[in-house]
Amino acid sequence: MTAESINKEIILEGVDPRELYGAQDAYLELMRELSPKVKVVARGSSLKALGAKRDVEAFERKMNALVEYYQKYGHISREVVAQAFSTGISDCAEPVSDKDTIVFGNNGNIIRARTVNQRKLVDLYEKNDLLFAVGPAGSGKTYTAIALAVKALKEREVRRVILTRPAVEAGEKLGFLPGDMKEKLDPYLQPLYDALNDMIPAAKLQKYLEDGTVQIAPLAYMRGRTLDNAFVILDEAQNTTNSQIKMFLTRMGRNAKFIVTGDVTQIDLPRKSDSGLTRAMDTLRGIDGIGMVEFDKRDIVRHPLVKYIVDAFDKQAAKEESALREAPVVRMPKDRKE
Repeated sequence: MTAESINKEIILEGVDPRELYGAQDAYLELMRELSPKVKVVARGSSLKALGAKRDVEAFERKMNALVEYYQKYGHISREVVAQAFSTGISDCAEPVSDKDTIVFGNNGNIIRARTVNQRKLVDLYEKNDLLFAVGPAGSGKTYTAIALAVKALKEREVRRVILTRPAVEAGEKLGFLPGDMKEKLDPYLQPLYDALNDMIPAAKLQKYLEDGTVQIAPLAYMRGRTLDNAFVILDEAQNTTNSQIKMFLTRMGRNAKFIVTGDVTQIDLPRKSDSGLTRAMDTLRGIDGIGMVEFDKRDIVRHPLVKYIVDAFDKQAAKEESALREAPVVRMPKDRKE
């Protein structure tokens, strides 16, 4: 008796088919090789599977499991496809990783905590709802924070990710710049977009930006909001005033995670003493639920020269400060009455 044949259409929802099929359909060809009893025809986000009912249904289960894997971890590799279509996705439901892995990025890229203080930030995240991460440029503090946010979103710990920074370089008075508000602000927010593009597939990121799952906005837009079920990152916090950082921190709602990042050596405010970041850290240090990590030159993960550049500028600043302290005080003689 011949087994019943069916022609089943499988719709791939919530996933970019190009990511699932692989470059030049390499993953799709592997799926066909591992499902020899099923004829598979792909047209965009639609797959047609023709074969015996039992074989087609098995293929559909494996395909759906693969989509779920992709939606959770944000990447697909040849090894994952092979395992899903041979031993089953249950055996690869948790990707092989080391303890420093934060999240799986695009094209199988693994985002790891690469330095001592990046690891400390990841560890403190598990125990605290508010974190401060301060240190020099290139130390990975913002990138690590965004990786933690993407991880929380993928694992459904939060419903949305909000990234914000003060547009101090533009004085937060952007009317003189061409374009609408998004076009005016995007240059100041580009570093945040760059990090997200490493971790979330382009099509999915665009959807998240459109539906508000991921929001990138200037700090001024946070006023009056209550941020529930959200992972919120304030970047470049050294450029906030005391009242601004207080306003931001008091936006924290239920089931919220906040990370504040900044570099106190790069204050763009008219007076450096106006920065609210160091004041906030001094005020809140020691409170349960608040963690603080101070990055240093050893954490810099950019070009090797960056460490030496930061070190040279730090030494020069210290030299100038010392010279100012040692300079003799010149007292002007008081006017004498004739």
